[in-house]
Amino acid sequence: MSGIAGRGKVERNRMEAPLLSIRGLHKSFDETPILKGVSLDVEKGDLVSIIGPSGCGKSTFLRCMNFLEVPDAGRISIAGVTIDCQGLEDAPPKDLDAKAHELRQRVGMVFQQFNLFPHMTILENTMLGPVIGRGMPREEARIRGLQLLEKVDLATFAARYPTQMSGGQQQRAAIARALAMNPQVMLYDEPTSALDPELVAEVLAVMKQLDTEGMTQIIVTHEMRFARDASDYIVFMEAGHIIEISDEDEIFENPKDERTAHFLRRFQ
Repeated sequence: MSGIAGRGKVERNRMEAPLLSIRGLHKSFDETPILKGVSLDVEKGDLVSIIGPSGCGKSTFLRCMNFLEVPDAGRISIAGVTIDCQGLEDAPPKDLDAKAHELRQRVGMVFQQFNLFPHMTILENTMLGPVIGRGMPREEARIRGLQLLEKVDLATFAARYPTQMSGGQQQRAAIARALAMNPQVMLYDEPTSALDPELVAEVLAVMKQLDTEGMTQIIVTHEMRFARDASDYIVFMEAGHIIEISDEDEIFENPKDERTAHFLRRFQ
């Protein structure tokens, strides 16, 4: 079963074209199917949590959205950039790299590990993408970087190196670095899984703040309380399929599929 969102903001904004639209996405590794025809629409400004058991394809789905993994089939459209994915690995079109680069310009991604350059300060990490990737003047990138570090409550840490900061602070810096490229969609792959429990809240607070500012966000997470409190709707995946899409209260209180109910019972 594939799913196309139709809840919450999506329902209220149904006259608008979705900012992100995925149709029939397939992906296999070594002939093992991981994604089996997944479809999803996300409206501008929505915060969507993707939940499900380990190995169900959540992270692969996220990585396909910005072509860190090349899908085997399907179509991805984000902020006006569309890529048809059928047969790309066997016979990629000449403009695939350019199309993938154009798509990634619209998408920011934050990983489980922070992936900050240890030899650079937090501010330098934040400046790097705009300077190298977009040719932004260094002074402009510095001002923008300081503004973003202020947004994630790290302005006083701008001159510190990653090893001088906690995991939660490093992950907030990673969010600022992704925001520096001015993305239209933010993707997070288990952004709090590497953090001590007491540091999780400070990272989730940044995502909630971005939601109030209208940033479109898709989060693969095991943080069920956050998913319920912050999401506009929740996507449940299992075995490479989207099983259920529902708003944040309904999926916990009245799941439509027994597989969803079975998964959520472990968090009660």
